[in-house]
Amino acid sequence: MCDWCMKHGAGGKWYLNARNYSYELAEAMNLQAYLEEQWKNFEQVYIRKIMGISSIGLGYKLRMPIIGRVIRRAVEGMIHSESKNRNPVRADGHFGQVIPIEEAKLIMLNLAAEPIIQNYCMCRLMQKGIKDVCCINFGVLSTVIEKLPRFIPENTKVRLSRDEAAAALEEQNRKGRVATVWFQPVPYICAICSCETPQCGGLRLRMDFGLHTVYKAEYYAEVNPDLCQGCKTCVASCQFGAIRFSPTLKRVLIDPTKCFGCGLCRDRCPHDAIRLLPRNENPLLRGKY
Repeated sequence: MCDWCMKHGAGGKWYLNARNYSYELAEAMNLQAYLEEQWKNFEQVYIRKIMGISSIGLGYKLRMPIIGRVIRRAVEGMIHSESKNRNPVRADGHFGQVIPIEEAKLIMLNLAAEPIIQNYCMCRLMQKGIKDVCCINFGVLSTVIEKLPRFIPENTKVRLSRDEAAAALEEQNRKGRVATVWFQPVPYICAICSCETPQCGGLRLRMDFGLHTVYKAEYYAEVNPDLCQGCKTCVASCQFGAIRFSPTLKRVLIDPTKCFGCGLCRDRCPHDAIRLLPRNENPLLRGKY
């Protein structure tokens, strides 16, 4: 994700920069207060107003020729805000990126600040009434969430060791969920979620409205036609509509422009026919996240 990697990646991927996880950064940004305000009012994020207009019916408004462009610019500005006066109740500066499971585990084992906790996914809870423990938070955010009982899972271990957190991410991967890492707010990183469309609020805003709440991964999937057996296992695993089976060729085809690079198709292929390649090494995809 070139822009954010240049700003916050120390020459590499923004989410592999150890400073972005540090308590020193959180203290310098006064994030204890920001995160407390955001999470005490978390439910309001889904009914926030943009330029005085309710987010309900956002899709229709975004399709309007002139007003749509103005609203989109305002929304993207909120999502990517690095202002010192960011509004925590609107979750200004809170966005993420898809990552493959190996990088999610690397973060959990080596970079995430302790304590590490697991808690209910608020997207699923608010949209479906489902209490699903699939979000892992760390650092300052963990200490904030632990004070808010509605987020704390019942009859489940809350604080995790690094190995337990990595194992929890692997379990979510086996369930077919996409790993996403989150600025909250940029440039501080304090969460890895195991997301699923359409329940994930971030993915839904990206898929339905084209808003960059969640960026595509630094990778894309490519199928080896010599190894693909046409079993269609990967087709069922793709949440982004990037894979289809060709009856004529008797194998699958991956549309790289639709691929988010999560790696779920690769992880499920019984024939090792799919691999992840760097997005920016493909001229068709370079800079397109």
